[in-house]
Amino acid sequence: MDFTFGIITNSDTLNNISLIINSIKLMNINNYEIIIVGGCDIIGDNIKHIKFDKSDKISIKKNLITDNSKYENIVYLHDYIIFESGWYDGFLKFGNDFDVCMTKIVNIDGSRYRDWCLWKDDGDKYVEKLNYLIPYNISHISNMMYISGAYWVAKRKFMIDNRLNEKLKWGQGEDVEWSIRSRQKTNFKMNTLSSVNMMKYKDPIFKECTISEIYILNNIDSYDDSESYDKLTKNHISKWI
Repeated sequence: MDFTFGIITNSDTLNNISLIINSIKLMNINNYEIIIVGGCDIIGDNIKHIKFDKSDKISIKKNLITDNSKYENIVYLHDYIIFESGWYDGFLKFGNDFDVCMTKIVNIDGSRYRDWCLWKDDGDKYVEKLNYLIPYNISHISNMMYISGAYWVAKRKFMIDNRLNEKLKWGQGEDVEWSIRSRQKTNFKMNTLSSVNMMKYKDPIFKECTISEIYILNNIDSYDDSESYDKLTKNHISKWI
């Protein structure tokens, strides 16, 4: 498998960029490139730097990665994500059958960051507020899910056909808007064999689901659309817990 690694950054995180580049090189990928958008000029083998000084225009930055990439698989990441040593081997085992793929994202304290999760407007009916981190083995509700803009993997062809909305700036939900569009065209896939780590702590805000909520999500197709969370819990959960 061949990969383009696209990193969006600014001039304040040069040390982070060096660490990320080193983590990529250590994986011994046969064919790869690194595209860095923003920040200081960086020169090196398989590295392409694109000058861009508008830090809030992250949708444009990510589309520039797509436009300048040459490999089938593109990894989009912010400059606080670093790769675990087995990331590439995990993808070789996982395979190439995906349009949009997520892996584990581990926060600096060892907890989960926003990797495999529901979007709140879709999840509020089925789980308590903020309990949007779902188990990795739940794969049938992609049409309710959200891909965090901090990091994801996708096919170049899919990203060419489904570009980020460049009218949306940082903080305006560009990743939410893109997720809602994209999930109508493909099923998001989860690769649990590969992981990335946060280089700084970020509050995931989202929390993991309870046992009863997991039961609801696993049986979501059997519920009536009019049923509220309280009704689902009362009628479908209590006898199982």
